[in-house]
Amino acid sequence: MEKVTGIGGAFFRAKDPKMLAQWYEDHLGIDQLPEEYGILGWRPKGGATVFMPFDSSMKDFKNITNQDFMFNFRVANMDAMVKQLRNAGIEVNVGEKPEPNGRFALLADPEGNVIELWEPAGVEKDVEEK
Repeated sequence: MEKVTGIGGAFFRAKDPKMLAQWYEDHLGIDQLPEEYGILGWRPKGGATVFMPFDSSMKDFKNITNQDFMFNFRVANMDAMVKQLRNAGIEVNVGEKPEPNGRFALLADPEGNVIELWEPAGVEKDVEEK
């Protein structure tokens, strides 16, 4: 069976797409899509990607009840990423203890979309704290 090789994009509606794209670039390092064809945009590093539909009647989706999706981004160094975000005035809620598959944190973008950060278990920290 032929299989897809990964997620080619994440598309969602926004009230202010340009502002939101800039926020994701400034705070999470997700490069904006170049305006000319032939130049690729953000190229994430390899790693596991979870693709999991949830039942639409589910009452507790990470305590998020008002949205149908949530981005989960892998991070190499949760502590450094949380520090960077908090230094920018962004509220981040870090899980109290690591789960078997790693550490998790929740934050929201300027339009209120909840984002989950995931540092997989066993990932070596390769980001230097400044």
